[in-house]
Amino acid sequence: MGKQQSDFAAPESINLKDALEERYLSYALTTIMHRALPDVRDGLKPVHRRILYGMRLLKLDPKSGFKKCARVVGDVMGKYHPHGDGPIYDALVRLAQEFSVRYPMVDGQGNFGNIDGDSAAAMRYTEARMTDVAIRLLDGLDEDAIDFRETYDGLDKEPVVLPGAFPNLLANGSTGIAVGMATSIPPHNAYELCQASLTLIKNPEASTEDLLEYIKGPDFPTGGIIVNDKGSILEAYNTGRGSFRIRAKWHREEGPRGTYQIVVTEIPYQVQKSRLIEKIAELLTARKLPLLDDVRDESAEDIRLVLVPRTKTVDPDLLMASLFKLTDLENRFSLNMNVLSAGVVPKVMGLKAVLREWLDHQKVVLERRSNHRLEQIRHRLEVLEGYLVAYLNIDEVIRIIREEDDAKASLISAFKLTDVQAEAILNMRLRSLRKLEEFEIRKEHEKLSKERDALEAMLASPAKLWKRISKQITELAKAYGPGTEIGQRRSQFGSASEVDLEDIQQAMIEREPITVLVSEKGWIRALKGHTQDVANITFKQGDQLKQHFLAETTSKLLVFTTGGKFYTIGADKLPGGRGHGEPIRLMVDMDEAQDILTVFPHQPDRKLLVATTDAKGFVVKENDIIANTRKGKQVLNVSAPEEAKLCIPVTGDYVAVIGDNRKLIVFPLAQITEMTRGRGVRLQRYRDGGISDAKTFVATEGLNWVDSSGRTFTRTLDDLVDWRGDRGQAGRLPPNGFPRSNKFGGNGL
Repeated sequence: MGKQQSDFAAPESINLKDALEERYLSYALTTIMHRALPDVRDGLKPVHRRILYGMRLLKLDPKSGFKKCARVVGDVMGKYHPHGDGPIYDALVRLAQEFSVRYPMVDGQGNFGNIDGDSAAAMRYTEARMTDVAIRLLDGLDEDAIDFRETYDGLDKEPVVLPGAFPNLLANGSTGIAVGMATSIPPHNAYELCQASLTLIKNPEASTEDLLEYIKGPDFPTGGIIVNDKGSILEAYNTGRGSFRIRAKWHREEGPRGTYQIVVTEIPYQVQKSRLIEKIAELLTARKLPLLDDVRDESAEDIRLVLVPRTKTVDPDLLMASLFKLTDLENRFSLNMNVLSAGVVPKVMGLKAVLREWLDHQKVVLERRSNHRLEQIRHRLEVLEGYLVAYLNIDEVIRIIREEDDAKASLISAFKLTDVQAEAILNMRLRSLRKLEEFEIRKEHEKLSKERDALEAMLASPAKLWKRISKQITELAKAYGPGTEIGQRRSQFGSASEVDLEDIQQAMIEREPITVLVSEKGWIRALKGHTQDVANITFKQGDQLKQHFLAETTSKLLVFTTGGKFYTIGADKLPGGRGHGEPIRLMVDMDEAQDILTVFPHQPDRKLLVATTDAKGFVVKENDIIANTRKGKQVLNVSAPEEAKLCIPVTGDYVAVIGDNRKLIVFPLAQITEMTRGRGVRLQRYRDGGISDAKTFVATEGLNWVDSSGRTFTRTLDDLVDWRGDRGQAGRLPPNGFPRSNKFGGNGL
């Protein structure tokens, strides 16, 4: 038995890395070219282009009747777009939504969704036809204006790009996410785009700044107020990258007895109204909007969102500023004009480049349509010239047709006709032999000759081509001008109200009195109300009260550590008094090797004296020690083994410093440097030990201290003449009656 031959070839070895790279590149290119990025010339992605082309073949013109969307989706899916019917219908629905598209391309009949985020009805229930915008995009499709390519199955043809006589890319915008790149283009006003395009035709060297004399910025379907400054808008359009801040449009409505309510009539683009109301309601429930009492949706066809302030004394600007900060009543729309240049190359383009490519495309379309028309005219003139020969020699023509075996060849030979002319004569009807027809033919010949000459002259002159394009754009601007309902600008421009960020943050916190407790081990909590009776407060085993003070939920608490760092904690974020609280170390990013020296409520206009254990320090403003992050703010620089020791308020013009060695020195506060960060200057000199305490006082009022019995002693500057000196001196033993603890007492923050 012979050796059996294998029916299969040996498997081919493929490098996995190469195979993955090749397949991923193929996927990426497909996504970029055929799904996510729009063509700069007509502003459409393939699915939108195929929907409009499919509707054209179904003759769904604006003046014709509607057809079921299921019919449109079926044709598009079967012939041109081999994907699911769901995405095709979703794309069709979006083209009909006035709140999604600035200039709808589909006229929908039925439920096409709403701004609350409700989806459209099923495609078997809804109907559609094209709008004037779609007709303008398709105009010239049958006149060889653009190229066609085979469909996915090779059985049909589809347009590579539409003629696009409407500046759709910028007028309707586009968004998409491809592989490694994305696009985000806001809608604009068509009239403004037309005016800018006319400027660019007249002056090809016009700058983006020149174009922005006409294009003020985006024009969103849902309106709103754009609060960008002109500089950022210019930068965005120059580079093709940036973002726009859109705020809701609102006004104040007066009510009875001095009350009022705020009515929102326009919301930012692509914000779902129902979700917006839910978010505001959630913040109300969480008590993060203390200035707001209620929110109501009174919308019908137009948006009417009612915001009721808690009291009639609430500042409406402050209320809206807090809502802009916390909700989608203010939103950002990014600008990333990443498009397919010439339908092939993906790149980010500026405003001028986008308009330039659209105009160049219009020039190509006009040239191709003109050449197509010329061919038709030349063919018709050739036929008409043949007809004239027949009329002039009608008897001979009839004889040849009746008697000659090859009438066509005989006609060509006898009258020097072309094949086209001879064929036209042979196909003439007998009723066309009337004398009157000769005059009609001569009239038509003259008219077509003039049209031919005009077209040839236009094609030979770029200036005349651009003049014709300018005329078309002017007609478009008139159709979509500010005098029309659809052409009126919807988004307005304004400036963000200058409301202090601190005021907004305070407005978002409900103001209530609290008593803050800090334990020796660094646990913190807040009791409701102001109470001085903290004797019965319990702590964890081995822990006890370190300090307590009165504050409010709107207060900022400053934490000072032995490492010379200040941390900031919002009093509204403190745990309640039911438990033992939380460790401050977990609320901020505090070094394990550092301990808490003191905690106190922030007073914006106050100054502090901070000092290290070796009596080096300086004066600092409290506003300069606020930390904006959990990591805190390094203020007093210390080097081991030295640590931060004191943080006292500055309330006078003199300072008294006492050391562990029980030496006291009094000197003018002006001798201490005021800084924002550093090591400071020497306050007192020691042979051993360090600083024990310090106190500032007003010279005219004198220095006072409290002894262990709670008695207060006061010494005037004259009494302290023996202890007065300069900063950095050693000092001398304090007056009689000074506490043995070497503390002034009553010196807390």
